Amino acid sequence: MILIYPSLFAADFSKLAEEISRIEFSADYLHLDVMDGVFVPNLSMGPNVIKDIRKRSDLIFDVHLMISDPFKYVDEFIAAGADIITFHLEAVSDPVPLISHIKASGKHVGIAISPDTPAEAVFPYLDSVDMILVMTVYPGFGGQKMIPEMTTKIADIRHEINKRGLEIDIEVDGGIGIGNVGLLTTAGANVIVAGSAVFKAEDASGVIEDIRDAAESAPYSEF
Repeated sequence: MILIYPSLFAADFSKLAEEISRIEFSADYLHLDVMDGVFVPNLSMGPNVIKDIRKRSDLIFDVHLMISDPFKYVDEFIAAGADIITFHLEAVSDPVPLISHIKASGKHVGIAISPDTPAEAVFPYLDSVDMILVMTVYPGFGGQKMIPEMTTKIADIRHEINKRGLEIDIEVDGGIGIGNVGLLTTAGANVIVAGSAVFKAEDASGVIEDIRDAAESAPYSEF
């Protein structure tokens, strides 16, 4: 199933409640990017912002931690209202304790990998997580162009998931819109994060449905 997660990072932060209203009836979940200025060269939102918008929305919150010490802060984001916690493999020396901790809290857990991290790096953890996030740009800034070579990484991860008979989502994030989403879904992605393409559009809900249609028109085909 194709799922569309608009990234609030691309929204107008001066009117977040209004921005969420523009997409809440067409989006599947809401993607929330957390950046600490250390792991990535940018800052975004913290747990207090998530706590406040949790009061405004019943959407599932997909919280993407682009921070250097996710274990130190993960409980704050869980308490703030996160439903899915995704941390970067590159930010931890051993992901197993963090995976176990997030699962023990009753939340879903994902592992994200940046463009330079190979697909095989996540293979040891596929049996333990709910989702793999393949970054299709270098994390930290919105509005970048999707790196087309990431389709091979997506395909390799989807092949391994299928080989093991697992039910795991592959999420993709970065530079995605109507014109290129089919490349990613054909490779095996099924969760689409779209930021600028959605929130910079006059008809955000319409763009979500257009992206969904384009994705569903390009189903997975093993390379």
